[in-house]
Amino acid sequence: MARIISIINEKGGSGKTTTSVNLGAFLAKLGKKVLLLDLDPQANATISLGLSPKKIPLNLYHSLSKEAPLREIIKHTSLFNFDIAPASADLAGSNIELLDKEDREKVLSDILSSTAENYDFVLLDPPPSLGILTINTLVAAKEVIIPIQCEFFALKSLDQLFEIFDLLEKNLGKNFYQIFGLLTMYDRRNILSREIVKKAKETFSGKILETIIPRSVRLAEAPKFGKTIFQYAPESKGARAYEMLAEEIINQT
Repeated sequence: MARIISIINEKGGSGKTTTSVNLGAFLAKLGKKVLLLDLDPQANATISLGLSPKKIPLNLYHSLSKEAPLREIIKHTSLFNFDIAPASADLAGSNIELLDKEDREKVLSDILSSTAENYDFVLLDPPPSLGILTINTLVAAKEVIIPIQCEFFALKSLDQLFEIFDLLEKNLGKNFYQIFGLLTMYDRRNILSREIVKKAKETFSGKILETIIPRSVRLAEAPKFGKTIFQYAPESKGARAYEMLAEEIINQT
């Protein structure tokens, strides 16, 4: 049975898409079959994996609108065992169209149900907002990873996310198997970064992953070349961190 994980943060620049793409790459490297769903109209995950949204006739918008089954829009990436359901700017329309549908928060879960069984991991990369697309990823997911940038305001945004989780439980009976915080953009030379790590582990005891993702020029550069960090700079500290993260996630059973 696939582990379906939503990688979510309402705040942009947290490392959400970087984590989605590179966690997927290293899970595949470690022998797992992975599907990444890019639900962000900006299509950053799609572009990061070397695909051009404008050259792809079918994308997740067409599956969410029931114009094409999910299996028909999935593309293989350049990495063995790593597939993507791509995004395009069309997905912005889904934010409006889904609001008129019955059981609108379950549309993604429905279209994913028959496809997820073909994979070990399904990673969901929603927009950096709490709109209907993000709610759909939370309803479909069994687990959540929240990238937390090592800066002052990052921890404050977590409180709002946990309020959303509580509302999902009260209104939809939605419970997650696991919720994890992932510290990102860590600079060990920076006192504030070290303080954020300490504070996060105190405030969310037992919910912070051991792996910490460092601030890395190589991680920032890789998407420009349509490559994961595994392909672009496999010996870099960013690559080592994401491989450690993949191993940690695999061991979280």
